[in-house]
Amino acid sequence: MNTPFFIARRYLFAKKSHNLINIITAISVIGVGVGAFALIVVLSVFNGFESVITKMVNHLTPELLIEPIKGKTIDLKQFPITEIYDVEGVLEVIPAITEDALFQSNERQHIGRIKAVGNAYQELEHLQEILVQGEFLLQNQKHRFAVLGAGVVWYLGVNVNSPTAQIQIYLPKRGNPSSFRFENTFSTASITPVGVFATQQEIDEQLVIVPFDWTSEQLGFDNEATEIEIFVKKNSNVKKLKKNIQTIVGDSFTVKNRFEQQETLYRIMRSEKWAIFVILTFILIMATFNVVGSLSMLIIDKQKDINILKTIGSNKNMLYRLFMIEGMMINVFGGIIGLILGIIIVLLQQEFGLLKLGDGSGSFIIDAYPVALKFIDVLIVLFTVVCIGWISAFFTVRQALRKIKEIKLTTR
Repeated sequence: MNTPFFIARRYLFAKKSHNLINIITAISVIGVGVGAFALIVVLSVFNGFESVITKMVNHLTPELLIEPIKGKTIDLKQFPITEIYDVEGVLEVIPAITEDALFQSNERQHIGRIKAVGNAYQELEHLQEILVQGEFLLQNQKHRFAVLGAGVVWYLGVNVNSPTAQIQIYLPKRGNPSSFRFENTFSTASITPVGVFATQQEIDEQLVIVPFDWTSEQLGFDNEATEIEIFVKKNSNVKKLKKNIQTIVGDSFTVKNRFEQQETLYRIMRSEKWAIFVILTFILIMATFNVVGSLSMLIIDKQKDINILKTIGSNKNMLYRLFMIEGMMINVFGGIIGLILGIIIVLLQQEFGLLKLGDGSGSFIIDAYPVALKFIDVLIVLFTVVCIGWISAFFTVRQALRKIKEIKLTTR
């Protein structure tokens, strides 16, 4: 049997000669456990919110987006849409126009953006998941309609259920206006809102989805688009598709995946997660001060045992390993307990939604705090606990053993 480990285990669980050491050791284990518990729970909550936000944003974000490198528009007459459709895994290729716009309803105004898409867009099944009111309809045989973000609806005070509801959309005219007169600078048209969607707050406060042909008329576009959205079939290799499509469109266009389209959002979410991780790690470091105190007092309390071990042939390396193992056991034991409790809480929240958002009245998109447990996070938390434990034990044992004059121990 490994002698240092055997003795360290006895020291950890056996009653010490001074009851205060037992108390401090228990507090040390609890402190490390609470730190590990907080780390895994908070990381899982951030994973949950990231998953929810990503899923909602992705409803309006195509798997691939084609944009021109130079200029603003794409000439659809020359663009190889048919060749892209022929690529295996491509579901839909939808030309789109995005443009800044001014929205007005009665006396209220709001600045945002329009997204103009063809009829194939409204046939995408996943769009129904973000619809919170009305219907996702852009055009029928007689009329053209708009689907508004929930934030735009709030700013304009629009009731999409009213048959007389209308919004005016002001769009900048193409080219240089001949004068500063308003009618020469903007085109104005009314459209009927029939639906409301809710995704991410910034998108909801800005975006209005309108028909492609209607927008082309207002902007004076002749079979042109500002971007091409590509939706792919399930289980398709998006990375491979991106490479193949980039080869087809050439160097005049850039093909972006979802991360590249929403790079700022993804980076913010991840930076927030790891910023909180760093803060909680500092709290865990503070908790290990209890381990330092417990280990120091234990070494002082066991001076007699140290002398006996030295007498029967134990060298300084064995004594060093003995108390290093003791310190590591306190940290790891506390960390594992905290991790297990944290994982149980996360799984219960994930399965049953114990902690609700708000008053449960359904005013939120989700009812309970979202969580998502990732194995990599468990490993990161455990690794963090072990590293902090090793560092604290290393310096504590080295300094404490140096001060015990009876064994005249020096480390090199």
